[in-house]
Amino acid sequence: MPRGHRGALATFLKFTVLVLAVVAASVSFAAEKIVSSRVWPAQEYTRVTLESARPIRHQFFFVNNPERLVVDLEGVELDDELKGLPAKVGANDPYIQSVRVGVNRPNVVRVVFDLKTEVKPSVFPLAPAGEYKNRLVLDIYPAKPADPLLALFAPKTDPIGEIASAPMSQATAEAPALTLAALSPSAPAPAAPAAALPPATLPTVKLDPNKPREPATRLAARPKIDRLVIIAIDAGHGGEDSGARGRHGTREKDVTLAIARLLRSRIDQEPNMRAVLVRDGDYFIPLMQRVSKSRRIQADLFVSIHADAWVRPDARGSSVFALSERGATSTAARMLAQRENESDLIGGVNLGVKDPILARTLLDLSLTATINDSLKLGKAVLTELGDVNALHKASVEQAGFAVLKAPDIPSILVETAFISNPDEETRLKDTGYQEKMALAILGGIKRYLAQNPPLARNKVASN
Repeated sequence: MPRGHRGALATFLKFTVLVLAVVAASVSFAAEKIVSSRVWPAQEYTRVTLESARPIRHQFFFVNNPERLVVDLEGVELDDELKGLPAKVGANDPYIQSVRVGVNRPNVVRVVFDLKTEVKPSVFPLAPAGEYKNRLVLDIYPAKPADPLLALFAPKTDPIGEIASAPMSQATAEAPALTLAALSPSAPAPAAPAAALPPATLPTVKLDPNKPREPATRLAARPKIDRLVIIAIDAGHGGEDSGARGRHGTREKDVTLAIARLLRSRIDQEPNMRAVLVRDGDYFIPLMQRVSKSRRIQADLFVSIHADAWVRPDARGSSVFALSERGATSTAARMLAQRENESDLIGGVNLGVKDPILARTLLDLSLTATINDSLKLGKAVLTELGDVNALHKASVEQAGFAVLKAPDIPSILVETAFISNPDEETRLKDTGYQEKMALAILGGIKRYLAQNPPLARNKVASN
């Protein structure tokens, strides 16, 4: 090849390599798009979620006077989704006054949250889970959470606002020193806690269809309840975690909240009873924080409300579940517990936060006596549910549900119906059916309490 041709070819190859290098660099440093942004305001905390195909590099810091949270997003494009974020913050947001978004410097988009009060945020990434891609989560908690028990003294108010504003990651004591005994002047003197029952084989509580239910007159003759009884009502799922979906788009998190609110209303009409919603809005709460909140308000009973789902649309009926320490009573119960326990992956939990209360709770699982009481409560509720809907199983089943792991509170999980069944999905959306379901759960609670009146409250010293 002539020398001139060789020189031209060398020049051409160098130019080609340079072009390819520029293209490769532009691809590798291409700005990431935010495919979705969501804001979940609640009294407990406000969650802001930014979703993208790849993990979002970020930094954040505070600016005082006035209070601002500044988040720098590196390698992110200022697209329409980010530009629309300020419009998603409502005037009633408890913590965010407004949001500003703009390019701060090359390759960096700055998001400024103007705050209404002093906050303590938790900012963390989430790997893809369920229907979501990579997420950057900003949980904006109040810096000074209120005492959850004080709200119970206020008449005609919902204490969830006070309870929810106390994030578990900031707690310093297992329970506040304040007790609820003062709410009931006739409350008896503190009694010693019940002795734990000896270990037993895994029971399955069955309903005898040939045995008549105990008449109301006999129930009324039982020892009366002479102090305020606190029922923690847990509406399953919420926020990023929508739970199961029906064929017509009904979301489990909406159904459970509707029934939970109706149940709270009915319980609050009962003398010496008060209900507390663990979740009173469309926001996410980790499973073990639901347990911890119930313990902090010294709940006597815990009822978690759900709507079941199955791959076949003909599955139907209501079910009640209790915790098991030794395995599930059926394959279906084990699979349901596994699915429900995965809610934290979908909803988004900051695994970097180590909560000493949760650690103690998880280590303090001498649950035999509590599980036995849970089975009694479950049987009573299941009996009442049978008057509203067909029973999927005529027995209280058991499995390792994380949300039922309070070591000192009888706890049940109620699957109100199969949202995956088109007929039952229609019923679950009906207010009349929701009301009947709430009344049935209340009837079971009252039946249980009539036969198992709660002990007097002992003072709990702060740590």
